[in-house]
Amino acid sequence: MTFLTRPGKPTLHHRIDDFTDPWKPAGTIILQHGYARNSGFWYGWLPYLSRSYKIVRMDLRGHGDSPVDFDPATGSTLEAYVDDLIALLNALRLDAVHYCGESFGGILGMALAAQHPERVRTLTLVASPIYQNEQAAFSAGFPTREEALRTLGTRKWAEAIYGAPGFFPPETDARLREWYVGEIAKSDVEVLCGLYGLLRHANAKPLLPRINAPVLGLYPTSGALTSSEQEALLTEGIKDLRMVHLPTSSHAVLTLEPETCAQHVLSFVTDHDAARH
Repeated sequence: MTFLTRPGKPTLHHRIDDFTDPWKPAGTIILQHGYARNSGFWYGWLPYLSRSYKIVRMDLRGHGDSPVDFDPATGSTLEAYVDDLIALLNALRLDAVHYCGESFGGILGMALAAQHPERVRTLTLVASPIYQNEQAAFSAGFPTREEALRTLGTRKWAEAIYGAPGFFPPETDARLREWYVGEIAKSDVEVLCGLYGLLRHANAKPLLPRINAPVLGLYPTSGALTSSEQEALLTEGIKDLRMVHLPTSSHAVLTLEPETCAQHVLSFVTDHDAARH
């Protein structure tokens, strides 16, 4: 395990997957997971990407193997999450990277690309909403998501949300569902409550015109969280956007379509790098 430690700031766990030829220069792709997930969710993408690019996967503060060594109530701000990314890039001596973020990881990428354009070569958004347009769907019958999490705990909450019919297609392997729920069940309740406090009020729309990097969108078809209205905002707001719709309505495109998604990303970033030379 590799950890970035910083005085007075959260410790960040990250993984580096590098199967590139050591005698050839290779770029770097950041794969950033979303809410309640962890860096392990990208496992299915690695065979397609890590032969050509160095891959960095960071666990968001308090997620995965990154410890809860901060106060989630006050430390869950967009500025703090962006600062974590910049700190990791600096520690790894990465000037500019290809950034690929899923769900909240994509919102984080929008902020990074808008605020630090020199650090982002390309930006890929995987089922990333611009704002949260739901509450009841993830509150498991409680008035708020936070109340559901604190009452049920992450295991029962994850079973109620991600294990329920509708989140995954009916034909999804039951073992995949169990693994997905089990990984999310490892999440800390207060970390999820703190991050949702940010997501509830976040709106990335003002960031979009400031994104100069080429953007690839990998989105479900008729997704519940990423509506046609949100996709229209992406199209209107981002200067250089290529949108791809995947053959599922599930938000879990990261896990359901790993090969297809990874091949789209590989083609996108290699085309960009070829055009620069």
